[in-house]
Amino acid sequence: MGIYVNPGNTAYKETLNSFIYVDKSELITHTNQCLNTMQKNLCVSRPRRFGKSMAADMLTAYYSKGCNSKALFSGRKVENAASFTTHLNQHNVIRLDIQRFLESESELPKYIAEIERRIILELRKEFPECDAFGEECRLKDVLDQIFLHTGNGFIFIIDEWDCVFRIAKEQKTAQKRYLDFLRGLFKGADYVELVYMTGILPIKKYGEHSAINIFDEYSMIDPKNLGPYFGFTGAEVRQECERHGMAYEELERWYDGYQIGEDHIYNPKSAVDALRWKKCKSYWTGTETYEALKVYIERNFDGLKEAVIGMLGNGRCQINPRKFQNDMTTFTAKDDILVLLVHLGYLTFDENTEEVFIPNQEILQEFLNVVDDPGWDGLTDALNRSEELLERTWALDGESVAIGLEAIHNETSSLLKYNDENSLTCTILMAYYSAKKDYLNPILELPSGKGFADVVYLPRRERNCPALVVELKWNRSAEGAIEQIKKKDYSAWIQGYTGDILLVGLSYDPKNKKHSCIIETWKKE
Repeated sequence: MGIYVNPGNTAYKETLNSFIYVDKSELITHTNQCLNTMQKNLCVSRPRRFGKSMAADMLTAYYSKGCNSKALFSGRKVENAASFTTHLNQHNVIRLDIQRFLESESELPKYIAEIERRIILELRKEFPECDAFGEECRLKDVLDQIFLHTGNGFIFIIDEWDCVFRIAKEQKTAQKRYLDFLRGLFKGADYVELVYMTGILPIKKYGEHSAINIFDEYSMIDPKNLGPYFGFTGAEVRQECERHGMAYEELERWYDGYQIGEDHIYNPKSAVDALRWKKCKSYWTGTETYEALKVYIERNFDGLKEAVIGMLGNGRCQINPRKFQNDMTTFTAKDDILVLLVHLGYLTFDENTEEVFIPNQEILQEFLNVVDDPGWDGLTDALNRSEELLERTWALDGESVAIGLEAIHNETSSLLKYNDENSLTCTILMAYYSAKKDYLNPILELPSGKGFADVVYLPRRERNCPALVVELKWNRSAEGAIEQIKKKDYSAWIQGYTGDILLVGLSYDPKNKKHSCIIETWKKE
């Protein structure tokens, strides 16, 4: 048993002994299917504190010849898999945490050589029959010789694979040197049985192409069939809530919202800490200063601040994730920033609509910390107005709503393209920011029988408040907005809704920058 070659299972034992353990061992069934196939190279990227190292420790404990883990997997889900006993502690494993070799920029010149030196030293002890290791041999040459003489292949489990791109953000030469090292180690190598790499970022691209094109990538943007292993599922959190005597609804409100393919997941760090301390608050974001988010969303890209403002109001922003170069410095448009924030865990991505949004209350707190800053002008004041504006809407006080809306628009004019229809939508989302406690996420351009409603707020089931159907008019009257709502056929989407409905007609005159509002109660026929 070594530190890097055929390590033991101590790290996985610690996971099992922890306050909460959620069984994710079925991941092993998937990796077993990839062994010694064309799909044997996996790169699984997800945000910090989302269980990356735990998965790597579990795979190490399962595959490594350096330990006996049968008892650790007794009763786990993977035990029922047909391949379970076939591969249990039957493989040579090389386990690396790249961050242990690269804790600062000062180690950049030597860390690759140090990785190779330490692994070769352990390989000499593990395979003493292979005495042809010269002092100048590269790691890939040593592994080739072991495979040639013994037929023994290797499983590589690499954690924090991308720390080079986070520590040496601007150093393209250092990044390329590292990618060349990985390519030389894995591409076309007969000794590779499986590679499981995990980190925050997907593999770096140059242009439109991956620098290591042999890997299948599983990410927050494209999880493929591994979505349930990226965090805790709702069912898993509900079970732990029952076990530890906490209300599931409270954890759901704070931490649910990451949309990973077809799955909704929770950040494991946040869910576990809430259950440990019997209190919901921002745990995950507390491990890193909000400056990490601030540095990205204050970038001066056209439309970026408007996108953030819209998402603060529970809106969504459509993006093109395919141009992102998978690093932390190559930004040419707002979409690059927003995709990076998905990988960092500050946003989540809907594959079906290609939209990003703020996933939950915990992450919203971080965005609010950022915008409570002079660089965001009057946004905090605008958000603080929203509760009164919502109450005025319920009271059918269109004049007060128009005045409040105008104030919000003026307070944020430097952040938005003032005379722009999208700007007016952002203003509406800000104005009804406080609606999140009573309403579901707003639906923008809800399809009706004869067109689209601009913004619709449907109340949560437990809330006794009216639905809001908001129609926006640019350079036209509020009366015209109300009339347009009435002409549209909303019967399809309100059939199952029995509560009150308020029609909110809003207009904006770009010449004098004046807003008007009419609110009516709509009686269903």
